Amino acid sequence: MPTTFKEALKSGKFVVTSEVAPPKGTNLEKFKHHIELLKDKVDAMNVTDHQSSVMRYPSLGGCLLVNEIGGEVILQMTCRDRNRLALQADLLFASSRGIHNVLCLTGDSIILGDHKEAKSVFDLDSSQLLEVIRILEGGKDLGGNELDGSVSFCAGAIVTPEADPIEPQLIKFEKKIEAGAEFIQTQAVYDLDKFKEFMNYARQFNVKILAGIILLTSAPMARFMNKNIAGVSVRQELIDEMASAPKGQALQKGIEIAGRMIACIKAENMCDGVHIMAIGKEETVPDIMAAAGII
Repeated sequence: MPTTFKEALKSGKFVVTSEVAPPKGTNLEKFKHHIELLKDKVDAMNVTDHQSSVMRYPSLGGCLLVNEIGGEVILQMTCRDRNRLALQADLLFASSRGIHNVLCLTGDSIILGDHKEAKSVFDLDSSQLLEVIRILEGGKDLGGNELDGSVSFCAGAIVTPEADPIEPQLIKFEKKIEAGAEFIQTQAVYDLDKFKEFMNYARQFNVKILAGIILLTSAPMARFMNKNIAGVSVRQELIDEMASAPKGQALQKGIEIAGRMIACIKAENMCDGVHIMAIGKEETVPDIMAAAGII
């Protein structure tokens, strides 16, 4: 019997999760390939929920497919696209279909995506969604009505440990823990010294922390993230290292850098594990794990 994600978190092992992105359409072959590739290598796979506000095949549908193939899955659920009725209904559906891990997200701005005319909802935020999960687990809905059958989830959220200023993130972090977060997957970590400072603060709380590792595929990608993604700061020496890679070897260099960072995080026991985000390059996750010496 596979070890569940919650059991992995409790075990004290170095936990590894990754992401699989549903397709923009109904051709699921590549998505299935990534699930097959990762299901026996990572402790759980996040299925993204219209990441960057780009419309895709639904996270819930992707999670059902992960379950069918035999992987451990984490449902990503954003508050951007659904009101409290729809969010609660999706949680009931997920629980009834054997999906028991949820990552609660407020959601990226619509203006980042491919449907800029869409209306954002944001009826709740991620902390409130965590609270909803705990209310549902108690056998009632958010309106105080009795449920005929409750739910049970291992629920988590995110934090941006390299945000500047960091103080608003720390306030949100504490609020999410108070709301019932059992695990935290961080946004991209590229400065391990800053991450250690964050962990010195975070260790006072009873929550598992997984450091977010985004695979760099080129120096221009790193510069783009620095310019456009709040809270992401790729150090100049890493950009220079990516730029120095021979022609056609930038991806391999990115894999090497990601593996090196994971190995350092594990060796120094900085946190409880890592969350690998190889955006659009999910097939490289085993290579990253091999470069880190964890597979």
